[in-house]
Amino acid sequence: MTEESRLREQICLLAKSMFDRGLTGGSTGNISARTPDGGLLVSPTGTSFGRLDPARLSRFDAGGKLIGGDAPTKEMPLHSAFYDTRSTAGAVVHLHSCHSVALSMMVDVDPDNFLPPLTPYGIMKLGKVKLLPFFLPGDPAMGAAVRGLAGKRSAVMLANHGPVVAGKDVEAACNAIEELEDTARLAMLTRGLTARMLSDADVQALVTKFNVEWDA
Repeated sequence: MTEESRLREQICLLAKSMFDRGLTGGSTGNISARTPDGGLLVSPTGTSFGRLDPARLSRFDAGGKLIGGDAPTKEMPLHSAFYDTRSTAGAVVHLHSCHSVALSMMVDVDPDNFLPPLTPYGIMKLGKVKLLPFFLPGDPAMGAAVRGLAGKRSAVMLANHGPVVAGKDVEAACNAIEELEDTARLAMLTRGLTARMLSDADVQALVTKFNVEWDA
């Protein structure tokens, strides 16, 4: 099996795992990853994470030309924005995960630091998550908004829509977006309660020890 074949299988396996656990439903969500030759593999438009076919993933060459597979997701501007602005991006995942979307609807969340400091792992895996405003699905303005961050964030939350996360590879990106959803779930479960959060000193200690992108 070639390296690209293994990547195709891995994309579909991880996508199905997230679908099976209810992290995105129906034909929602999209996923992409860099190929060994600098191209991209992307989930096709209108497909379900639970039933992706490795052979039908959209295939782009290193110049951004579609050279194989089905037509790609309409959210390609989002994916391209992360790849073009973050040299470390090897994969991008976008979900419609329930708790993160619910948290994005709360009027008092911090748009510059969407997730409250509830556990160390959200900080370690995501850094600060930027809450972006609502856009119509497929609107290229979403990509423009990500480009406006100049590569300083690995994760954004699209208000009333869903999270988007870039990682060094497809497994890292999936792990990080699951951590985003878990943290949002904790935030919603403890909302209105007197939750004990990590202190500013705790956060800074994590940022320093794990070399987290934080000040951007």
